[in-house]
Amino acid sequence: MNAEAPSSPALLEPPERPRSFWFLAGLSALALLLLAGFIALGNWQMARRTWKLDLISRVEGRVNAPPAVPPGPAEWPGLTAAGAEYRALQVTGRFLPGQDTLVDANTQRGPGHWVMSPLLSEQGFILMVNRGFAGGERGSETGPPGPVPEGVVRFTGLLRWDEPGGALWRPNEPGAGRWYSRDVAALARARKLGPQPVAPYFVDARPAPGLPSPPVAGMTPLDFPNNHLVYAITWYGLALMVVGGMGVVGRHEWKLRQEQGRQDIPRPE
Repeated sequence: MNAEAPSSPALLEPPERPRSFWFLAGLSALALLLLAGFIALGNWQMARRTWKLDLISRVEGRVNAPPAVPPGPAEWPGLTAAGAEYRALQVTGRFLPGQDTLVDANTQRGPGHWVMSPLLSEQGFILMVNRGFAGGERGSETGPPGPVPEGVVRFTGLLRWDEPGGALWRPNEPGAGRWYSRDVAALARARKLGPQPVAPYFVDARPAPGLPSPPVAGMTPLDFPNNHLVYAITWYGLALMVVGGMGVVGRHEWKLRQEQGRQDIPRPE
């Protein structure tokens, strides 16, 4: 039996050669861009985490503080969301009958509506009050909202900031009676409230004996997800992967060049 013929040199796989300078330069530039982007995203998430922790601390302090009198017209120019939102308030006044507005809401009870009702405060200005949630997953979990109570009412609530315009991709349509955000100024115009001034904020009512249910009061979302540290670690991890990948590529190219250098050394005949 004939021995197997040696493999033809033409059939042997050619040795891997180092990549060109321009290829490696482009790859390095891409890696640096990705590295800078991932680090920037990680830093942004850490900044968001600091902001979120500060928000949680401020909200907890304001929600649990003794209720204050609702800020009046003299204070309105200086009010900001960061400085005033979620402040506990003690509200006293009379609701204006027949002026309720239903605003689309999606809560832990399911889809439904916030019931926004104007109230003439004892200080002489009008407050938009979110009396609570009506609706639910089956559309009637809480039943239809009851009418506003008659006479003077007294209850506590949380100061909430205006929500102008509407929801994402869903602008408010006052003419059609479709509301997707609690836009205080637009609600006041649609209901032709006045001549008293209307506060530039609204109040989320808490349950009180003088407030009928439904709507269900006291459903202000106070749980703020804080996953920013996890996101930051993810972005920083991706940055490390880029560094590791470039290290592998660099080591591989260095070996190829070392091998090529040995092959290029002239051998003595």
